[in-house]
Parts: sequence; structure tokens; C-alpha cells
Amino acid sequence: MDIILLGVIIIIALVLFVTEFFPIDVTALVVLGLLLIFGLVTPDESLSGFSNPAVITIGCLFIMSYALQKSHVLEYVIININKIIDKSQTLGMATYLFCIGIASAVVNNTAIVAIFMPVTIRLADKYNISPSKVLIPLSYAAILGGTLTLVGTSTNLIVNSILVDSSGISLGMLEFAKFGIIKFVVGLIYIFTIGHRLLPSRVAKSSSITDYSLDGYLTEFKINEDSPLCGKTLLDRKINENYDVIVLDVLRGGEIITSNLRSLILKQGDVLFVKGSFDNFQRLKEIENLALLTDEKLTQKELEQEDHILAECLITDNSELIGQTLQEANFRRSFGSFVLAIRREGEVIRRKLAQFILKPFDTLLVYGPQDRINQLASREGFIVLGKVNASLDSHPLWWLSIFTILFAVVMAIFKIIPIVVGVILGVIALLLARVITPNEAYSSIHWQVIIVIAAFLPMGAAMKKTGLDEIIGNSIGNIVNLFPVDLIPYFLLAIIYLITMVLTEIASNVATAIIMTPIALTLATQFGFDPRPFIFAVCYAASASFITPIGYQTNLMVFGPGGYRYSDYIKVGLPLGIILWIISVMVIPMIWPF
Repeated sequence: MDIILLGVIIIIALVLFVTEFFPIDVTALVVLGLLLIFGLVTPDESLSGFSNPAVITIGCLFIMSYALQKSHVLEYVIININKIIDKSQTLGMATYLFCIGIASAVVNNTAIVAIFMPVTIRLADKYNISPSKVLIPLSYAAILGGTLTLVGTSTNLIVNSILVDSSGISLGMLEFAKFGIIKFVVGLIYIFTIGHRLLPSRVAKSSSITDYSLDGYLTEFKINEDSPLCGKTLLDRKINENYDVIVLDVLRGGEIITSNLRSLILKQGDVLFVKGSFDNFQRLKEIENLALLTDEKLTQKELEQEDHILAECLITDNSELIGQTLQEANFRRSFGSFVLAIRREGEVIRRKLAQFILKPFDTLLVYGPQDRINQLASREGFIVLGKVNASLDSHPLWWLSIFTILFAVVMAIFKIIPIVVGVILGVIALLLARVITPNEAYSSIHWQVIIVIAAFLPMGAAMKKTGLDEIIGNSIGNIVNLFPVDLIPYFLLAIIYLITMVLTEIASNVATAIIMTPIALTLATQFGFDPRPFIFAVCYAASASFITPIGYQTNLMVFGPGGYRYSDYIKVGLPLGIILWIISVMVIPMIWPF
């Protein structure tokens, strides 16, 4: 009975992950709750994930990655390297992606893409190519680089943690590089040969207006004496909600008012500078009794005047705006700018923006003063695309941001101290040196990722306790037993890799690793094989998310800014996934024999 219950819970979890009915952290908590309700895990087992060394390590790495991001040291290094080799586009981009991969080996992949997306767009502009030609390669390089070390990606740490608890075997810091380097080089060769030709050239540089199809108008309305707006605020009259327009500024007595517009009590003679469609202007004019002063077409030249600019801003998964509408967040007041359009997974939203609930990796087309856009770029949770800070942080101890990461990795390589101890000491050093503040440390942690891992980890214990891993293992074993004896380990490895690769494309890569690791261990035990080749197959396959934008966070991050479609990932990523699958089945046994 317990086995059936657990099987149903796993199916429910996968369906919820795929459909995104709930946010993935809520789904993980729901699964944990079901495991507790049906007695499949004890209360102590249910909480074990939150104290797991791997989870603590991942949380600390988020903090250390933020400190590195804040120092701008990686942008500084990469940009200066490219100055040396900028005579060759191919050599420049190859060096760039290689450096990204190496950086991803020790820094969180999401942080790497967040750091280098503006740099990538800048390089695309420099080489006069479309950003859509280089943003998917950026994501892929970060993913491939994450397979080089134990700390390169969270799945490696999670799989290692499960392996230690189950068998006492621990994977070395650089053991992943034995095959990871081969996978990385093959991936880069593919990107520069086959992949480059399959990538679309869809987004032209400096084409924000065109990309977002801003066919609206800007105009000026004067408030008449008997207008219902007299003595009222824009919020009182629900101007945005009722007419789907945006009031950009208010002119009163020669003074331009740009802040707190929604709560500003309007007066006769006030001039409203409004953006919207012609039809909405007519309704606004008639119902609110306004005088139409001008009727001008919106152009990029007209927008980017004086100190006001247009900019694309990506919301990261730890942004304070997640789950809020622009109205609830009071975006205009908080950030001194306003949103003209929102792009999500290839779709551009231009209507009812104030009521649109924001999600991670939405791209906002923002209009505002240059200094406020600069402030937005420096805030946690936002990436202003194309804006690059190539100067090192002014803090005298900026170098600690990179030193602490290298210290933790080197200590772990030589087994002087465990990686979890190294990263904890690194975070303490950053806080004591005031390279980062406690508030920055808390906000830099991607709590959704932490909750997903900690809440889903007990699933592995439940599978072992109920014997579900053995049942699934027996089923897979019965299939591979149909093949010749000499080929059984290879077919077994191929099946484990393929199932993991498919699951990680449609569900959380962490959840996939947690489900597949016990199964891989069970199969290795059943057939009397060394577990290492199968465990590494799970690690590499769980980080082989190239075929869909939802399979891995970095793919989703570049989706909007690159102007991609789902088909682009399939076209470019599917051949890469198949190539790496075949190579993995052939080479992994050479490195870790059965």
C-alpha cells in the first residue's frame, strides 16, 4: 500500500512540476506534506533536508556568488581578455564561452548568466550580430561548465549527499572533471559548428521598440474645469484600470511632476502626459472630460530624449517583485521609472500591465531617467540588459569575493576541510570584512531553490523505506536482461542517462536527481556493478537540460531577451543532448569501469 501511495505522490509531483500549477517550492512543500500525512517519512526525516550539508553549502554558495557579482571582477577579467583578442569574432566568442564555463565550475550557474548576460549583449553589439545568436550559447556554456566540479551545480552536491548517506561513498571535488572536460569541449565544438547555424537571428540590436511592438501613442490631455478628475487622484478614478493607459508625467504651472502620481490630487489646468491606444484616448477624453492637446506617434527617438532612456530589465528569481503586480509594487514610485511592456516566454504583454502578476525571468521594457535606470541595475533581483560595469568594486577588500570561493574549493580538493565548512568560513569572512551586508546575504539566497531541495530530499528516504526504488530497478533490470550479457551494463547506463535527461527537461533537475539516484544505486547493487558510472550518469544527465527553456533556470533567463521560441531550444538543444548521451554511454565506463 505504501508503495502505491508513494508512486501516486511522485506522479502528482511530476505533474505539478510540469504544469507549474503551483510555484515549484510550493509543490515541493505539498509533496513533503503528503509524505508526512501518509506516514511515509517521520517528522525527523521530513526536516532532515533543511540541515543537510549539501543544502547549507548551496545556500552559502549563493551568498558568495552574489559577493563575486557585486565586485564585478568577472566582467572586468572577461572584458579585458576580449580586448586582447577582439580582432577575431570566432576566437573572441570562443574564449568568452570558455571562460564562462570555467567560472561556472565554481560559481552558481544562475549567477554566472546574470553576470554575463549584459556582457554578452554588449559583445553581440560589438560584433554586429543578433543577441539571439549568443544568448543560448551563454546558457549552454554555463550548464556545461557546471559539470566540471562537485560545486558546479546543485544537483552534483545533492547526488553526492544521497550517495554518502546510502553507501558512504563520496565523490571528489575534481572527479567530475574527468568526463566533464570532454563533455564541455564537445559542447563548445557543437555550438561553434552545428549549433551556430541552427540559432535564429531574430532580435536586432537596439530594437526595443520594434521587438515589443510598441504601436501606441503619446499625447497630452488638459483637465477641464468640470472634469471628474478635479480634486481626485488617478487611483480614485482608476485611470489605468478603466482605460488601459499610463500617465507618465503631470505638468502643473510649468513644473513637471513625475513622482507619486497615483496619489497626486489633480487640479483644473493640469496637463497629463499619457501613453495608450487611440481608442482608449477617445474614451478617456469623453468620460473624464479632458482636452486633447497633441497626438504624437511613439518613437524611440522621442522617448530617448534628454536624460530619459529605454532599457530592458530582467527580473531574476530572487526579485522582490515576484508574485506582485506593478500596481502592488508601486513600481513607478519605488523605481522612478515605468513599464511600457512585459515579455514572458516569447509573448509580449502591452495591455493591463498594472494588474499583470510578475514571474521570475520576465523581461520589462522600462522607461525612466538615466540615473534611476543605473540604480535599478545595481539592485538585487534585476539585470539591466546591455549595461555593463567593467570596473572593480571600490571596496578595498573586493578581492575577498573571489578568494573565499577559491579557498573553499582548494581546501576541499586537498581534503583539508569539508566543502561545507569552507563555504561557511567564506561567508563569515565576507560579512566580517563588510564586503556584503547581512541583508544582502539573506536576499542573495535563492530561497525557492533551497526550499525545493530541502523539502524534496526526504523523497529519497521514502523510496528506500517503501522499496519503490527496488521495484523500479527490477522493472528496468528485466528490460536490460533481454540484451546480451556483455552489453547489459551499457544498456543499463544508457537507460538511466536517458530517463534522467528526459525528466530533467520537464521537471525540476533537483527533483529528478533525488528520484533517480536511489534507482541508480539499486540497479548497480542488483547487477553487482560499481555504482560510480551510474551515479555520474545521473549527475551529468540531470545537468543536460538543453532541449526546453523550462528545463533549467539559465535557459529561461535568456528566453525573453533572446526573443526565442520553444522550437529554437528543440532545434539547437536536441542534437546536442543526443550527442552527449551517446558519448556519455561510450566514455563514462572507460573512466569509471563497471
